[in-house]
Amino acid sequence: MGTEGDMTDTLPARPQASSAATEGARFLAAVQTSIAGAVVGAELPLRLLATALLAEGHALVEDVPGVGKTLLARAFAQSLGLTFARVQGTPDLLPTDVTGSSILEGSSFRFIPGPVFANVLLVDEINRATPRTQSALLEAMQERQVSAEGQTRPLPDPFLVLATQNPIELEGTFALPEAQLDRFLLRVGIGYPGPEAEREILKRRRERRTDAAAVPTIVTRAELLAMQGRLEDIFVSEALERYIVALAQATRVDPRVTLGASPRGSLALLKLARAEAAIRGRDFVLPDDVKAVAVAALAHRLVLRPELWVSSTTPRHVVEGVLREVPAPAGESA
Repeated sequence: MGTEGDMTDTLPARPQASSAATEGARFLAAVQTSIAGAVVGAELPLRLLATALLAEGHALVEDVPGVGKTLLARAFAQSLGLTFARVQGTPDLLPTDVTGSSILEGSSFRFIPGPVFANVLLVDEINRATPRTQSALLEAMQERQVSAEGQTRPLPDPFLVLATQNPIELEGTFALPEAQLDRFLLRVGIGYPGPEAEREILKRRRERRTDAAAVPTIVTRAELLAMQGRLEDIFVSEALERYIVALAQATRVDPRVTLGASPRGSLALLKLARAEAAIRGRDFVLPDDVKAVAVAALAHRLVLRPELWVSSTTPRHVVEGVLREVPAPAGESA
């Protein structure tokens, strides 16, 4: 092994295999099969959602209207044997509409839990909710608990927030603050489908004769918790840890950036790389795993210099440039 900061380190011998990799690959295949009838041409976004779930993190699905953001998030949630709730972001949505409130019954108050007390919370068009309501999710997303009316109430385990937003439309929206964005383990886009995929969407809608598509459940709560726990068995070498840190630090010194990836971003990259390795059927992380999730894990945490806002430069371009410039540890490729 080289000295710290030497990105030419080679990866050490692989540890003994565990069951985490086998379960991860099987989980992704099952999810893809389960939602195939509802979602077409979203293999990469679905893969990233699966890694976020295994890594016990929240996901932000961001794209233009009509490409299936809500459909993908809902179908993914329905494929899991978990409790599910949906909140529609609107300017008049109150924090208590999300967290819950108390009502007077006789001479005492009874707390009625809000939709946040579900295993999977879908917040549709989160940027249409006011900053006050967005802030109500901060504690829930980070601490997995809700403080209301002088009491702290734990949220169910697992707890996953799937949020959607439209990055184009600005009227009637409230941009998510950096502190809120940093709570999302990753951000994923969907994009327009290709001609054949769009034709398949029309064909499937015609054949099922209804807008709704059946999404069978493929995993139970106990099975999911076990998979999440066994992700800790995925081996990460010291060389790869240094590589992850070097990537995060490179975003902080990039001249195009005023705010780089925080240590929380480094942790997100580590967790997602482990989940990516498991989904690929391995018990050890390779540089390819880190590269596969780096844009999704880091880009939404960066703030560009104001003069670049009107240019074609995006945080994604910054992360892609960092991946090209920072040398990865030498070793076998996937």
